[in-house]
Amino acid sequence: VEPEESATSPQDRPTPRWSLSSSSGLNYGSYANSLASLAPLTVERPAISQKRAYVAIAVLCYINLLNYMERYTIASVLSNIQRFFNIHDSTAGLLQTVFIFSFLLLAPLFGYLGDRYNRKYIIIAGLNVWLVTAAGSSLVTESSFWLLVLLRALVGVGEAAYSTIAPTIIGDLFTGGQRSIMICVFYIFIPVGSGLGYIVGAGCAKLTGDWHWALRVTPILGLVGLFLLAFLCPNPTRGAAETHGEGVTGRSSYKEDVKYILKIKSYVWSSLGVTALAFLTGALAFWMPTFLSRAQVTQGIRPPCIKAPCDPTDSYIFGAVTVVTGIVGASLGSGLSRWLRNKVPNGDPLICATGMLGSVPCLFITIFVASESIAASYVFIFFGELLLSLNWAVIADILLYVVIPTRRATAEALQITFGHLLGDAISPYLIGMISDAIRKTKPETHEWSFQSLKYSLLICPCVGILGGVFFLMSSRYISEDRKAVQQLTEQTGNG
Repeated sequence: VEPEESATSPQDRPTPRWSLSSSSGLNYGSYANSLASLAPLTVERPAISQKRAYVAIAVLCYINLLNYMERYTIASVLSNIQRFFNIHDSTAGLLQTVFIFSFLLLAPLFGYLGDRYNRKYIIIAGLNVWLVTAAGSSLVTESSFWLLVLLRALVGVGEAAYSTIAPTIIGDLFTGGQRSIMICVFYIFIPVGSGLGYIVGAGCAKLTGDWHWALRVTPILGLVGLFLLAFLCPNPTRGAAETHGEGVTGRSSYKEDVKYILKIKSYVWSSLGVTALAFLTGALAFWMPTFLSRAQVTQGIRPPCIKAPCDPTDSYIFGAVTVVTGIVGASLGSGLSRWLRNKVPNGDPLICATGMLGSVPCLFITIFVASESIAASYVFIFFGELLLSLNWAVIADILLYVVIPTRRATAEALQITFGHLLGDAISPYLIGMISDAIRKTKPETHEWSFQSLKYSLLICPCVGILGGVFFLMSSRYISEDRKAVQQLTEQTGNG
């Protein structure tokens, strides 16, 4: 594959006017060195039309919706899968862990490719892998659990291409306040897709009496997304939005890119915060419906699930809560970010810190009140998820304005890799492993099965506190880091 800047029509394919070469000696924090390598290459050309940019964001949002539906469909039918394969909590947690591990292992590769080659083609290739392996995972038999594990890992490979590159395309279609809004819209579909994954997955399992059908919905809908992506989504020139269509090219090595990115202190600290957020959301999304179901068994509200299909009520409710809190939380977070932008220069990481620290008491109360009142648990789950959802769009916007355009895909990939490696790649399995270890200390009963999972979930609010501290540290450096990128952009535009 030859490196190229665009696969769009000629009128949508501006030739980059400015070049950022590897010989520039680009040291972060030094404005002079950051800008020294800019040199004019060609005349200015128009950027992608606003109408086509809006069509592109609609297509990317649709695929992002399916991305997260697929990711959490497994959680919606987890009890059914455990009964079908006769597996314990730690083994069940592997299904999410292998998915995330393969996802994060490929993210750096796709980040490297996304900063150098045609991003649209890379996403299409990844989407094909995702659709084939997701459909294949719905065909496994009772004796083939490890085949299901392998296929879930391959689904992660396909999704890594999309999640790494899609935000950088949005960053090159819009700028300023408009970009913040578009990023907010894009990231709203993370909780919306996650919530619909629970609802649609549990609904399909109940309707058909077979959990396999829950895994067949997103591959079918994904074929539509593949078609729309191929024909309606452009591949804008890197940096097109900030340079009025001129673009910025990069001729640096991957090692130079990584060294530059790791010198951005606000990026490093916010990435640590993203890791804590990923740990929390991954653990809660995977285990909370099962936890609440076991709580109701101990209260005598419902009988234990002996044979699939299990009662999907908790998946429905948790999914609906996730959708609502995701929409409201992401919109509120993005709105606060725009409102504070000219008033509080470091407002974005402070919003994220508030969301993380504010969710901690909600999580504690949810865990301890579940044995007494399911309704009260859902109330505090609502507020906890609402506070966590403040972060999604704000975090993405932070990355886009503290990293130069030609290194955004690499920065996105590094954040995804590190965040998932120590976040939701390990949290489902870790909590399941701790739950199993606690459960073995006493004879197994339904009450003790609930209590063991309850104690293992206590790690979540502790991680929430750490995440809040990380975002507070990021707030100390973000103003300086943002000004460095802004000045580079201004110099690019002035020639």
